[in-house]
Amino acid sequence: MSNLVTRFITLSTLLTLAACGTQRPQEPVLRPAEVRAKVVKLMPAKVPDRQGWAADIQAAFAAQHIAPTDSNLCAVLAVTEQESTYQVDPPVPGLAKIARQEILRRAGGLHVPAFVVNSALKIDSPTGKTYDQRLSAARTEKELSAIFDDFIDMVPLGRKLFGNFNPVHTGGPMQVSIAFAEANAKDYPYPVKGSIRQEVFTRRGGMYFGIGHLLGYPAHYPKPLYRFADFNVGWYASRNAAFQNAVSLASGIPLQLDGDLVIHGSSKAGSTELAVRALQKQLELSDSAIRRALLKGDSLAFEETDLYERVFALAEKIERRKLPREVMPGIDLKSPKITRKLTTKWFAERVDGRYQSCMKRAAGK
Repeated sequence: MSNLVTRFITLSTLLTLAACGTQRPQEPVLRPAEVRAKVVKLMPAKVPDRQGWAADIQAAFAAQHIAPTDSNLCAVLAVTEQESTYQVDPPVPGLAKIARQEILRRAGGLHVPAFVVNSALKIDSPTGKTYDQRLSAARTEKELSAIFDDFIDMVPLGRKLFGNFNPVHTGGPMQVSIAFAEANAKDYPYPVKGSIRQEVFTRRGGMYFGIGHLLGYPAHYPKPLYRFADFNVGWYASRNAAFQNAVSLASGIPLQLDGDLVIHGSSKAGSTELAVRALQKQLELSDSAIRRALLKGDSLAFEETDLYERVFALAEKIERRKLPREVMPGIDLKSPKITRKLTTKWFAERVDGRYQSCMKRAAGK
């Protein structure tokens, strides 16, 4: 018996050692000061106050329990450089014109005459200047957001035009979604004096929520390129675009590979859901089962559904090849701030180029 036990233990030890030999060596656990030093090293030398940036980035990683690996740090730095060139509140060319167009657009939709809007803008704001003067001087989204907050609260027409809706959707050095920040503020580690919206326009808040949006969800992507696309579109957009591609190949129905599996906020079936229903017989799934699975499209759990597995199995049988589980979303970027044709692919590849340069610095190349 003792020889059998000894042989079993020896075999178990050998199997464990063999398994360890096939795993990637893990990066050592770093102390906060070491993480900050690494961030300073990885950032471009021309960035002002690199120590301050490093402190906010390290704190955000620690608070959200995200490993400060070279890859994760470089991913964050690459997005920050692309979105703002390390400016906490980057200026936006032509912002005053953009703001006026938004006000007049919404006014037209509510049949409010332009002269009424112009009269409202002549009213003094809480700063002592008129809203018109502040709009003309606005250079950053932080300034514009504050103007709209005051306009909504202080002017009756502002409430009619915008309700509680501030048209500034993103902000801060990573240009993170303010809606995302407000929805994920439960564990925000800093005292909030004003609002989460206002925190996004600070370096600490902008980096905290930006890092959470970029890295705060599990994904099976083979490289960060697809996280960069998700950062631009939404969590799991690249995974969902791959699913849409499989649905299209299996059904023969063309689909826009945008990563949206359902019409959010509506029970109406969208184009992807209708295309999946066309495969209902082959998939052996009811409309309700299809709907329940698609509603998991914003989580990793979608990959464990029968729908996900059966669609890929069917498509691969038809195509006679293995299909990718991640595809670049085919989306044109549209915003008043964008003056030329850009796509999610363009954004992701630009960020990936910066990421690759950062990883070379990390390797000492």
